[in-house]
Amino acid sequence: MSHHVLSLLVEDRPGLLTRVAGLFARRGFNIESLAVGASEIAGLSRITVVVDVEELPLEQVTKQLNKLINVIKIVELDPAQTVQREHMLIKVRVDHGTRSQILEAAPLFRARIVDVATDALVIEVTGDTAKVEALLRVLEPYGIKEIAQSGLLAIGRGGKSITERVFKN
Repeated sequence: MSHHVLSLLVEDRPGLLTRVAGLFARRGFNIESLAVGASEIAGLSRITVVVDVEELPLEQVTKQLNKLINVIKIVELDPAQTVQREHMLIKVRVDHGTRSQILEAAPLFRARIVDVATDALVIEVTGDTAKVEALLRVLEPYGIKEIAQSGLLAIGRGGKSITERVFKN
């Protein structure tokens, strides 16, 4: 199976996300990452979906997604031509002996300490998948208590946008 990042421009309508996710589920595909948010155009949202599937079944799902009335545009994003970032909050166990080590390690990954307690620190990190995973490997020996992670966000490099291709002025 191969890794695919899809960017969907959709009308902001109730139930649309359920229908989109349902198309993947009916095919037996597991969505690895899903991020949804408003786009630069009022009334439209952008959905970023990450799946591991073969090319042909993905093409079939893409065709079915295009048939949904509220789906405006679907683009598969090439990792070499996109900026991709993850956002994660990590709660790490600390004590008097380990607190300073973690406080020194976080900035090496451009991570920030966003909450301090006597027995834990909450670290915020944003970056590509490799950077986030590297920070997790560094923090693992200290004891990760909890993780909250957003879905992968991705946008094409350069001046062109997905909405320009749809709405030409």
